[in-house]
Amino acid sequence: MPDSVDERKPGQGTGYRERRKKARMEPCHWCRATAPFVWHCRCGLRICQTCMDENFWGLSCNGITWVCPDCGDQNGFGNQ
Repeated sequence: MPDSVDERKPGQGTGYRERRKKARMEPCHWCRATAPFVWHCRCGLRICQTCMDENFWGLSCNGITWVCPDCGDQNGFGNQ
């Protein structure tokens, strides 16, 4: 075990914040880019904010909920 932080290998990321940040980075199903925030559906679909903004016209009719294109379930934006 290293005696100090400086003896760790670069990119090892053993701190709590590094582990949490790495765990939160999930890929978008549409653009395949990893993002710190993605919209989730119960069926497992993940959409990044960029793709959600580009396709908002087809996913939401009221701005409060969005419909999953895979399963047809309604999901909330969390603004109500």
